[in-house]
Amino acid sequence: MPQRDWRYLQRSEAGLKGEVALFLGAHLGKSTDRRELTPVDRVYAIGDVHGRFDLFRDLVELIRRDQAGLPPASTRIVLLGDIVDRGPDAAKMVRGCMALTEFSDRFVLLKGNHEEMMERALRGDLETFEHWLSFGGEQTLLSFGVDPALLQGSVTTETLRLAIEAVGEDVIRWLESLPLTLLHHEFLFVHAGIRPGVPIHKQRSEDLLWIRRDFLDDDSMHGMIVVHGHTVVEGGPVIRRNRIGMDTGAYRTGRLTALGIESGKTWFLDTVLEPNAHEVLADYEALWRESMARASGRVSHEQVGTDR
Repeated sequence: MPQRDWRYLQRSEAGLKGEVALFLGAHLGKSTDRRELTPVDRVYAIGDVHGRFDLFRDLVELIRRDQAGLPPASTRIVLLGDIVDRGPDAAKMVRGCMALTEFSDRFVLLKGNHEEMMERALRGDLETFEHWLSFGGEQTLLSFGVDPALLQGSVTTETLRLAIEAVGEDVIRWLESLPLTLLHHEFLFVHAGIRPGVPIHKQRSEDLLWIRRDFLDDDSMHGMIVVHGHTVVEGGPVIRRNRIGMDTGAYRTGRLTALGIESGKTWFLDTVLEPNAHEVLADYEALWRESMARASGRVSHEQVGTDR
């Protein structure tokens, strides 16, 4: 039976709060009214982190420096979903973001398709659990202290039970509570995109979390600019007249990107590779591909090494 490494989880939560919360408290402000979000003047939207706490920490430092060079303004940080899976530090991201979303409504995490898979799997859906493991869930469970030996071979109800115990009910409830969208003036933040031609209040969660080509290939104006993640473009953010794509493949490229927005103006910040970063990235990618290969009974050979 796997034991939760509480010392690790406590260090993870304290580490993220210590490195980020002071900045949030100083520049974003603490709110005690949870009925509705406090209006702000400036927003930073961050793309898919996928377990790369190291890059998230670096990007928050870049945001802090950016803030220091700008006139004071009420500010919100919005993560566009998919903080879990693939990268090595999902537990750090989850525990830290749980604390930060409780600390201030100026820090918002939107639900991504990977959070949806994780919550559904850990509510006892064995088929989704098996699917989630092949999508990067294995790395997430390892970060929560699950014994690697339990994730080898066939997936059983006992494997699922131990995974649920390792992650904990508090995390599962929090994942279920995450919002799907956030509107800031003419910008709509969402994980994957929207179904063109459908009013926002009638959008299906499946589209908001999973849509690709029907949204990406559509050039029509939506009445707002959609800021999204989900679809990786390693060369940098995608800027179209109706959308801005923010997933720069951080878990394997080392590039995590933020979009700054204020008074209709936009700008980008992203992490910079260190001299030895390519070696580190090779290790991350090798780890991910190895886990996908081990899951060959759950995914086809053609799917190994692709983004989903």
